[in-house]
Amino acid sequence: MRTFSFEEKKTALSDEETVNRFLDSILEFKNILSIKTDKINSLIMDIEGISWLNDLDDSSMILINNIISAIRGLSSSLNRQYVSYNIFRSKGIAKQEIKSFKHAIEELNESTNDLESVFFNLPTVEGCKETTRQLSLV
Repeated sequence: MRTFSFEEKKTALSDEETVNRFLDSILEFKNILSIKTDKINSLIMDIEGISWLNDLDDSSMILINNIISAIRGLSSSLNRQYVSYNIFRSKGIAKQEIKSFKHAIEELNESTNDLESVFFNLPTVEGCKETTRQLSLV
C-alpha cells in the first residue's frame, strides 16, 4: 500500500506535466493554423490585385497561367491538410482555427477561379473586352 501511495504521489506531478505539454501542443497547433490562414488571406489579396491588371502581353499571360497552376497545387495540399484535421474537429480541438482555415481555402479557390475567368474565360465572351476597358477608365 505504501509503495502504491508513493507511486501515485509521484505520478500526479508527472501527469500534470503531461497535461501541460498537451495543452501547449494544442496552443502551438492553433498558432500554426492561424499563421497558415493569414498567409492564405494575404495570397488572396495578391490574387485580387493581379485580377485588376490589363493590356498584358503573352509572356505576362503565361506567368498568370503559371500562378494559377501553382495556386491550384497549393490549394490541393491545403485541402488534404484540412481533411487530416477531422480528428481534431471531431474532438472539439481548435474548432475556430480549423473553421477559419477552411474558409480561407474556400476563398482561395474562389479567387483563383475569378483570376482564371478574368484572363482566360471572360475575354472570349463578346462585349467583355469593351466592358473591361470602360471599367478601367473609371
